[in-house]
Amino acid sequence: MNKEDSTLRVAKSLGLNEKDLERIRGILKREPTLTEIAMFSAQWSEHCGYSSSRYYLKLLPRKGRCEVLIGEDAGGIVWKDLAIIFKIESHNHPSYVEPKQGAATGVGGIIRDIFASGARPIACLNSLRFGPLSEERNRYLLREVVEGIQFYGNCVGVPTVGGEIYFEESYRGNCLVNVMSVGLAKKKELIKAQARGKGNSIMYVGAATGRDGIGGCSVLASQELDKREEKKRPSVQIGDPFTEKCLIEATLRAVQTGYIVGMKDMGAAGLTCASSEMSAQGDSGIEIDLDKVPRREQGMEPWEVMLSESQERMLLCVQRGKEKKIRDLFLEWGLNAVVIGEVKEDGMVRIKDRGRIVAEIPAKALVNAPVYRMPFTKPSYLKEI
Repeated sequence: MNKEDSTLRVAKSLGLNEKDLERIRGILKREPTLTEIAMFSAQWSEHCGYSSSRYYLKLLPRKGRCEVLIGEDAGGIVWKDLAIIFKIESHNHPSYVEPKQGAATGVGGIIRDIFASGARPIACLNSLRFGPLSEERNRYLLREVVEGIQFYGNCVGVPTVGGEIYFEESYRGNCLVNVMSVGLAKKKELIKAQARGKGNSIMYVGAATGRDGIGGCSVLASQELDKREEKKRPSVQIGDPFTEKCLIEATLRAVQTGYIVGMKDMGAAGLTCASSEMSAQGDSGIEIDLDKVPRREQGMEPWEVMLSESQERMLLCVQRGKEKKIRDLFLEWGLNAVVIGEVKEDGMVRIKDRGRIVAEIPAKALVNAPVYRMPFTKPSYLKEI
């Protein structure tokens, strides 16, 4: 097998097709490295890039009686000087594969999106759909999903204030688990998911990185489930709500210092998504040294570190010279806080490992996934309505 065939085989195994690979080669003007293929596969997945849904999402209304906040990981509205931030997200496939952890990390992920904006999370809600309860599999999913939601919400200290649930035949093959969180902040204290200011530091804060969740955004959000779902269990993240509670308090205290230029949750696609989206939004570049990333597993490859979806982690852009003050805040809560890189002006996401460059990609190419207009047919049951 020649190198081109090998590259295509790897790309396909990560959810990319031949056309995607040709596009990547055109962007880089060379053959991509394994780490670069992995990063593109994550960022161009439906979960991160919204390739098949972005066209329709842009049709939604963007104006109302209140000032509308859009463009960040969580949306919101402004009433007087108060920002009401909210986020709803599905964790369907992970919850089908590993229902308790899938639902729990769905809650943890949206809560992080709330406080990543500088808002304090105050409430959670959920909307659930399962197949008929006459089937044992659906009863099992119901029990475990509810357990995951209450377990994470109770431990992290954010109450679940409402929800809804329905049972219907069409959800027999895959449940629907939508979770929502709401937060409050003063408008002037909101933080953007951006990296700006040449020489400013990129800090990793929170839990250490492991192999859990690797490839989750592509494996679980872009493929159909079948009887082999057991094999996909390693792609489901493992949550620790007690660590997240510490992360909430430390992060909100850090926001109060005024030293945070931008920050983002390391959720789907982990460090890949956080670094590329912060870079693109800040019209800047980011250089990261993977040797400095806190890890709890040995022997991780660069692509594994970049795609890990280990929970309770954040990426911060911190004013140069203020790193120690921010580090001390997180250390008080028993959390990692390490400078792993810095902001550049060239618009590139550059990843180093053991002194060598393993990825060098234009940030905006990573975040601008191809948009597809997928074929569709009108369901016959709509005629009966």
